[in-house]
Amino acid sequence: MNSEKVVFAFFILLAATLNFGFFVGAVHDSGHHNVYELFAALVISLIATVMKFGDRTHMGAVLLATSLVADLQLIIAAFVWGYAVNVGEPEDLQSMLTSVVSLSAGALLANITSVVLLVIETVTVRR
Repeated sequence: MNSEKVVFAFFILLAATLNFGFFVGAVHDSGHHNVYELFAALVISLIATVMKFGDRTHMGAVLLATSLVADLQLIIAAFVWGYAVNVGEPEDLQSMLTSVVSLSAGALLANITSVVLLVIETVTVRR
């Protein structure tokens, strides 16, 4: 068993599941979306992105692209949440939270694409 591949797959799946955990819940209810879970999803997604830099195959490039999309969306979501809490008006928090959850949904789609590509790559690899 290749431990490098295990760690690689672990971080890809962990990024997707953390993002899913943040995304699930009522869009407008801040009690359903934990800021620490968004932070964890972003950190793990960034770690997964760094791990994808060494792959020079076409599949590696597509995996890196999906990871970069997820990172960008999660970073923007974190900035929007930070702005809403620290700078914005309290009555704007609900509309901004909707944007944060929507951005997280986009990152989740990119993470799901990454997981599907990982499964396809795993199935096509010959022993």
